[in-house]
Amino acid sequence: MQNKTLYFGDNLEILRKKIPDESFDLIYLDPPFNSSRSYNVLFQEGLRDSEAQVRAFEDSWHWTRESKQTFDYLVTKTNEGISNLMLALEKVIGHNDMLAYLAMMTARLIELHRVLKKTGSLYLHCDPTASHYLKIVLDAVFGKEHFRNEIIWKRQTAKKGSQFKKRTYGNSFDSILFYTKTDEYQFKIPLIQLTENELEQKFNKIDEQGRRYRLDRVTLPRMMARQNLRYEYKGYTPEYGWMMEKGKLRKLDEEGRLYWSKDGKAYRKYFMDSYEGQEVSNVWTDIFVASGDESLKYPTQKPLALLERIIQASSNEGDWILDSFCGCGTTVVAAEKLNRHWVGIDITALAINLIKHRLKKQFDLGTKQINLDGLPNDVNGARELFKKDPFEFEYWALDLINAMPAQSKSQGQMRGADRGVDGVVTFIKNTTDGNGKNGNGNGKWEYGKAIVQVKGGGAQRSHIATLKGDIEREKAEAGIFITLEKPTQPMIKEAVDAGIFTTPITNKAEFPKIQILTVDELLSGHKPNLPQGLIKNYYKEAKSIEKKNNSMTQKMMMF
Repeated sequence: MQNKTLYFGDNLEILRKKIPDESFDLIYLDPPFNSSRSYNVLFQEGLRDSEAQVRAFEDSWHWTRESKQTFDYLVTKTNEGISNLMLALEKVIGHNDMLAYLAMMTARLIELHRVLKKTGSLYLHCDPTASHYLKIVLDAVFGKEHFRNEIIWKRQTAKKGSQFKKRTYGNSFDSILFYTKTDEYQFKIPLIQLTENELEQKFNKIDEQGRRYRLDRVTLPRMMARQNLRYEYKGYTPEYGWMMEKGKLRKLDEEGRLYWSKDGKAYRKYFMDSYEGQEVSNVWTDIFVASGDESLKYPTQKPLALLERIIQASSNEGDWILDSFCGCGTTVVAAEKLNRHWVGIDITALAINLIKHRLKKQFDLGTKQINLDGLPNDVNGARELFKKDPFEFEYWALDLINAMPAQSKSQGQMRGADRGVDGVVTFIKNTTDGNGKNGNGNGKWEYGKAIVQVKGGGAQRSHIATLKGDIEREKAEAGIFITLEKPTQPMIKEAVDAGIFTTPITNKAEFPKIQILTVDELLSGHKPNLPQGLIKNYYKEAKSIEKKNNSMTQKMMMF
C-alpha cells in the first residue's frame, strides 16, 4: 500500500482485497445517505430492482438483491453479536432502505475495524436520520466499551425560511461518532485560543505580583461526593470531599495556587500565563460550513477546519489516515497539509478527478506523485470500465482533456438530461482591449467553450452531424468527440466539413470546429487543438479566475 493513494471503486471490495490488517492510525468516514427524503419513506417495505452502483451525489442506498445478500451474509457468516443485531434490526425496521443502509454499513465497518491499528480511532460522520442505528452497529463491531464521544457539530445557525408553516425544530447539526479499537489510543485534546479580551474576561482577578488569575472550585459537588476524600486541611473539611488527595492539595497550596476566602473556604487559582487554551468539548460551534474560496460547490463537502481538528486530535505527523468515502477529498487535503500519509476511496470517477485537481491546485501534486488505483491506464482498461459502468467511463474520459462534466451531471440531475453535452472545456478567446493582453489591469477576459461528447461504442457519422447542431444550439465555438473505437471515414469527413474557428487572442490561428479523439490517442498524450489554456477546472467557474493581474499564467490552468 502506497502513500498518497486514491482508489476508484467499491470501498468494500477494495478494503477486502487491497488493504492489510492494522494499516491505519485514523479513519474518518462520511457515508452517503438520503436524509433529505421523508423519514417515513425510508421505512417503506419492498425489494427494489437491482440498481447500478451508488452515483455521485445520489446519497442513498436501497433494499435491493445486493443489499439483501449482504444482510444474509452478516446473519450467517459473522459473529453471534453481529448476526443477532441484524436479525433484531430486521424485526424492528423491516425490509427497506434503512435496513439496506445499515447492512451495507455494517459490512464496511467490520472491514474498517480490521484495518485500524490497535492504537487507532474511527470517526463516523452522520446526521440524526440514522445516527442512533449506526451507534448500535458501532457498539457491536467495536465494542460498546470503546465508544468515546458523540460529537455534535453545529453546521448552520438557522433553518432556511419556508413558505410552509414549520412543524418541527430546525435541523442545524450533524453527529460524529468517535470510537477506538482499544483503550490504548492516541488522543490530544484540541484547544481553542482565546482573544486578549476574552482572556482578560476569563482571568478577571489580579494578585499582588500582577498575575491575572481566575478561581474555580477545589471541592466536590454533592452529586460527586467521595467519603474517602473528606478530610480536614487548615481547619476546613468540605462536606462532600476534596477533588484530590491531601498530598496534591498541599502541593497546590505551597505553589500559591490555593485561595482562601474570608469564611475559610478554599478555591483553586488558575493563572492566565500558564493557560494553553480552552479545551474543546463534544459540542462544536466554532467551525462553519465551507464557503468562499474553500467551497467547491460539492453537496456533501465538509470544512477543512473540521477534518484538521479530528486529525490533529487523533494522529501524529507521519501517521496513516483513511477516508473510505472520500467525496471531494477534504480529508486527504487536511492529511496532506498536516504531513500525514493518506488513502482515499470513492466509487465515482467524478470524485477521484475532483480530488486530483484539488491536490494539484493546493499542493502542486501531479499524477506522478499520487498513486491512482482502479482507473484505466490503457484501452483494455477503458473498455472494461465502459462495460461495467458507462457513466463512470464518461467521467473518466472527460478528465483526460480536463473537461468539466455537464452541469446536469456534476449536480446529480437525471442521467440523459444533458441535451447531447457530456462536458465543457472553457478557454480564453479574447480580452476587452482585443490585443491579447490585459492592458492596464482593468480589462476582462472573454471566454469560449468547446462542448464534449463521449461515446464508448457504436459511434457513427450521425453522431458528428448531431454534434454540429449541439454546437450551434449551445453557442459554442467548437465540439470535441471522444470515442473508444477508431472513427470511421464518414465520421472524419463530417468533422472536416464542419470547418474551422478562430479567436482574436491567438492572432487568427485556425482551430477545427469539430475534433475526433480516440481514448487511445488521449492515453498516448494527445490533447485537443484549442486556444491556449484549458482553464475550466473541477471546482471553480471560469469567471472566478478573472482577476486583475497582468500575467496570463496566473489566469489559466495549463495542460
